[in-house]
Amino acid sequence: MKHHAPSWLVIAGIALITPLKLFAAEINVAVASNFSAPMKIIARDFERETGHKVTLAFGATGQFYAQIRNGAPFSILLSADEETPIRLEKEGRATAQSRLTYAIGRLVLWSRKPGFVDAQGEILRTGKFSKIAIANPKLAPYGAAAMQVLDKMGLRERIAPKVVEGANITQTLQFASSENAQLGFIALSQVFENGKIKEGSGWVIPASMHAPIRQDAVLLKPGKDSAAAAALMKHLQGDQAKAVIESFGYAVPISAVRLEAR
Repeated sequence: MKHHAPSWLVIAGIALITPLKLFAAEINVAVASNFSAPMKIIARDFERETGHKVTLAFGATGQFYAQIRNGAPFSILLSADEETPIRLEKEGRATAQSRLTYAIGRLVLWSRKPGFVDAQGEILRTGKFSKIAIANPKLAPYGAAAMQVLDKMGLRERIAPKVVEGANITQTLQFASSENAQLGFIALSQVFENGKIKEGSGWVIPASMHAPIRQDAVLLKPGKDSAAAAALMKHLQGDQAKAVIESFGYAVPISAVRLEAR
């Protein structure tokens, strides 16, 4: 005679086997273009650990700001700056006190050609190039930082006729990668691998030559009551995510200190 386990025991067993999947949720996350590669890894790890589903959208921070103001259903914004999340908080489109700095970006002058860019960026002064790609400085913080570098070197007016403007940092890399522009001011994370520039040649811009590129994340109103969104914000501050972020050439601040200092 077969003995069947009580139904409540079977249900309990299923809950023990798949506790996370029972409460899985899906969230939409807007991610600054420069952070595409590390965020894909972070999202994959997060999904494996929690069972939640993360849908990522990549683009320029300025464009995301406009979309959020028009009601785009993003739960979280991973911005390429700190000003946009602050603005969204002030406008009531983001949850107060939810901001955190997840990375500090580095800018690099890069060429696909090995040996083309020298270690001090003197090629900018020589002008021995026909086109240089820069992200739209009104929308992309890395583009704004690039213009600050040119201003500091006194080269903005001289180089202006050679500028090819990318809508965001991803398109800027495409211009330089395809050699439609011989040079490009891009995020170090885009060409950084195992502690060095993985291809071509580049000048890593000294941090003193432009304002810090603090990249803040903020919990938006559609994600206010989402456990999945809250979990991802916490995951971004964990050691696993920080290791990924640092592996792409970013610096990782201590978020608690940043928040207290504001």
